[in-house]
Amino acid sequence: MVRQLSVRRRLAGVSALSLAVLLSGWVLLQPRRAPAQKAAAPAPTEAPPIPGIYEHWADDLAAWRAAREREIGAPDGWLTLAGMEWLQPGVNSIGAAQDNAIKVRAKAPDHIGQLTLSSSQAKADEPAQATVQLLAPSGGFPADLTIDGKPAKEGQLTVEGPTPSAISWHGVTIVVLRRGERFAVRIKDADSPARAAYKGLNWYAPNPRYRVQAVWTPYTPPRMVNIPTPLGTTLDLPSPGFAEFVLDGKPMNLEPVTEKGAEGTLFFILTDETSNIETFATARYLHTGLPNHGLDQPGILALDFNLLENPPCAYTTYATCPLPPEQNRLPAAIEAGEKLYPPK
Repeated sequence: MVRQLSVRRRLAGVSALSLAVLLSGWVLLQPRRAPAQKAAAPAPTEAPPIPGIYEHWADDLAAWRAAREREIGAPDGWLTLAGMEWLQPGVNSIGAAQDNAIKVRAKAPDHIGQLTLSSSQAKADEPAQATVQLLAPSGGFPADLTIDGKPAKEGQLTVEGPTPSAISWHGVTIVVLRRGERFAVRIKDADSPARAAYKGLNWYAPNPRYRVQAVWTPYTPPRMVNIPTPLGTTLDLPSPGFAEFVLDGKPMNLEPVTEKGAEGTLFFILTDETSNIETFATARYLHTGLPNHGLDQPGILALDFNLLENPPCAYTTYATCPLPPEQNRLPAAIEAGEKLYPPK
């Protein structure tokens, strides 16, 4: 059974009609036949065999996959994630020694510092503001400890935005990140066993059939979508619209979200019938550009499923990865993009 969109989507526009208009427009672009040979109308779900393929598509895909493999195997890639702990209110000592509240499971100094989580309230009727500071341990900071590439000193850390403060000692990096009302301490080790064993990723063969053109229908205004996480929490992220397309004769739809700091990009979180068989069980991710007429106007959006990638959770147990909303569980096998890691 074809999944139906919610009432909110139907209010956003008659999307099925838009899809029919797209397919009809494709037919009109075909060479005209002689008048005596009247062309038969295509089936409502028929689509171009290879829509949107361009001259250097294969080369661009190969370059993207090579960059993706370098990213995963990089000294700060997901294979280096060696720990994630929740920061508790007050003082949290951190280092390799057993007596630390947060233990670094890597070659590192016994005592790196003290992460303090405190809150303050400027006015009685305003919410409290949380701050995270790094303080030196007894005896001072270890030699060679840096914050954002500069010698470490006591002070407040940046925990939000695209560039949070990075505490580093040789190949070990510690970052504090805000997650809702909580703060996570993420520890990376460039010399981790997982990175040492890395020999590349596992891909489906490139297949032009999985690059499709979708009809874009905007939400006016954009709506918030509840994105579940493995922690049992949800992320409220804005969705500017939805994309409809035809694959293997089946009409389908996907709803993206947008992320702060990633303007100009749509983020699709999805599963399909290959999930937990040939691809990662909980989700795969697809990042695309914007529709041809922008986010707030109806238009066309290219979806290339050859660019599907695994979430960070495919490489480490210390990551928390957004899960797909119900409307993004596709009733088809998308045999394209990244497969299970490591290969079975």
